[in-house]
Order: sequence, then C-alpha cells, then structure tokens
Amino acid sequence: MSDRPSAPQARFTVVTLGVADVGRGAAFYAALGFTRKLRVTGDNVAFFETGGSVLALYPWDSLARDAALPEAPRPAAFRGTTLAWNCRSEAEVDDVLAFALAHGASLLKAAHRTDYGGYSGYFADPDGHPWEVVVAPGIEVGDDRRVHLAD
Repeated sequence: MSDRPSAPQARFTVVTLGVADVGRGAAFYAALGFTRKLRVTGDNVAFFETGGSVLALYPWDSLARDAALPEAPRPAAFRGTTLAWNCRSEAEVDDVLAFALAHGASLLKAAHRTDYGGYSGYFADPDGHPWEVVVAPGIEVGDDRRVHLAD
C-alpha cells in the first residue's frame, strides 16, 4: 500500500487578472460580450462566464498581496502569459480584433497568417493584458463556446 495520497482531478477553473480599476475593467469585458455574474461583489471583484472557465478581475495591489508578491513595480514588459480567444475563421479573427479595438483595447500585432497554418493577431486590454485572437489547426470552437482539441 502506498503512503502517497491519490492525485486530485486536474482542472483549470479561473483566470484572475489584476487591474487598476475593477469597474473600468468590468465595463470593457462586458462590452466584449462576456456575461458578468455574481454582481453582488460590486467593484471589489468582477466575475465573467467565458464558456468553460471564469475570468475574474481583482484590484492589482490586492491580488499581489493575496499572492504574497510585491505589487510594484508593475511590469511594462511581457509578463510571460497571454490569454486566447479562439475563433472559427479568419474573418472572425478580424471581427474580434476590430470589436475589441472599438471598445478600448490597443492593437499589439495585426492579424496575419502564422507559420503553423493559423491566423492570429493580438490586442491588449486597458490594463495591458495581452490577448491572442486566433484560428488554429486542430482547435475547433463548438456551439457551446468551448474549444475542442484534435487527438
């Protein structure tokens, strides 16, 4: 008999972004079409359904303290993480990028054909979090908004 505990079921449930202003961030993500839930939290934290996981917005300094990390200096360079918005077509990639820009995002990289056979561009939300908008081989988006990966 092993003394090791059994492995828990792996799951990815929430991405929490540190933001300067929860209200401003919530307005941006609502404008992109994400559905806000648990509104009882007001501007303390904002939760959005994304089609399989949750996007949460939390004050930058509070999130840093909660994770026992320094809140400053805030990085102006790449943070080592991107979020992705997978699409069904190149036209949808173009539409999503234009829509995000119209609602306050900034363009990081225009949509282009990738070396792996996809089509991709990048925008940053008002707090500088980078999003890739992409259609990629082997990744399909279902009617349920969930991604389905090829074997």
